[in-house]
Amino acid sequence: MRDLAPLFNEKTLCALGREVQSTGLLAPDAIAKALAALKRYRALCRTMKVGRVLAIATAACRDAANGAEFIAQAERACGTRIDVLPGAREARLSALGVASGFHHPDGIVGDLGGGSLELIDIHDHDLRFGQTLPLGGLTLLDRSKKSPKRAARIVRDELAKAPHLQGGAGRNFYAVGGTWRAFARLHILQSGYPLHVMHGYSIPAKEALAFARKVRRLSAANVLADVEEVAGPRRPLLTYAALVLEHIIRIAKPAAIVFSTYGVREGLLFELMPETERRRDGLIAAARTLNDLRARSPRHADDLIDWTDRLAKAIGLKETVDERRLRHTACLLSDVGWRAHPDYRGQQTMAVVSNANFGTVSHQGRAFLALAVFYRYAGLKAENEAPDLVRALVPPRVAERARLIGAMMRVAMLISAAQPGVLAATRFRSEGRKLKLVFEPRVAALAADRVASRFKQFARLVGRSGTVVAR
Repeated sequence: MRDLAPLFNEKTLCALGREVQSTGLLAPDAIAKALAALKRYRALCRTMKVGRVLAIATAACRDAANGAEFIAQAERACGTRIDVLPGAREARLSALGVASGFHHPDGIVGDLGGGSLELIDIHDHDLRFGQTLPLGGLTLLDRSKKSPKRAARIVRDELAKAPHLQGGAGRNFYAVGGTWRAFARLHILQSGYPLHVMHGYSIPAKEALAFARKVRRLSAANVLADVEEVAGPRRPLLTYAALVLEHIIRIAKPAAIVFSTYGVREGLLFELMPETERRRDGLIAAARTLNDLRARSPRHADDLIDWTDRLAKAIGLKETVDERRLRHTACLLSDVGWRAHPDYRGQQTMAVVSNANFGTVSHQGRAFLALAVFYRYAGLKAENEAPDLVRALVPPRVAERARLIGAMMRVAMLISAAQPGVLAATRFRSEGRKLKLVFEPRVAALAADRVASRFKQFARLVGRSGTVVAR
């Protein structure tokens, strides 16, 4: 349950909040588009045999004079009750989405929608100071009458009502919402960043501030009007998203802007989970799901975790809590590529892991895991070096650690053939510069020359001589 995975995902940009500030009403064409979309979603739910439907509405519907009338029509169209979220609850659900998608988040969550901006302070699962401001892209477009200068004054005045932003100094600012994701997508393209995964993408605040100014200049010059990577309806809103982010950076002084694809939807589902489930590690849960789906014998991964724990202790491997967590995750992913052609298992598994639908892992963590499973399959020879696009995301020390973990897993897999109940019959003995791998009698026949060769290769990586002993 902790691992949230969309079975089918679809969105329709209806621009319900487009004219609410100037007319006080939801626009007729936007209503028609939304109702048509809801009828389709109802049919999809019926087709997919969905047992429970949750429907929510946000700023445009709570602010518009005809919002209640629209909600009544919408409930008939989708066949379920729609919960119109108060601003504070919308902020809370956005933050819960971030809590579900990041490992120990710490900073300010900002969810920029069409109608409003929700701001809330988050420290791990502790949420506080949630509020909503009328600074959504469509709202700013409407209130400013398409004047960036007027919009800048509006943003400055509204953000003055959020003094808790100053508590974001030196922490992260978690940017939630489609238009900010479009901003991040542009930054990825212009910077040549090698991993096109939006969730967890991070930009140092100083760099994000400079890029926000650049986006505003390009938007003003209409340069972004034909950028295919950004959905057409979002392009006119990029100016306002960049403007809001620029002011937030100046006020909050965060260390980095971190983009989240987890928001209100994921927060709503996260809120429904039992507390014990919410406290589970999301990365470990996601890796375990992938292991259950793709490994030859899923139970072997737990044997491998225990085996590498014992080996790490034997060699005196110094690990932080997060490094140990990533090693355990690598063990859970160690056999997910076995169905690929032997010549391409390393590359294909690396692609699967680096682009997997994981939350609660940084981009550097993704790259580490991808490298570890690459080395587990491809081996450690120079000609099997991992592609630069993944290595570029990790410093040399982290890349060497991934190589070490890959070497560990190569020894273990050769011993056990990825079957449970085998690795527990081996143990390690450290004698000065010598490292021994000892096989108990019941598995002594598995101690072949190839195992000894791989174990010696691993031992050399940690400055030891490796020996296999079978009794």
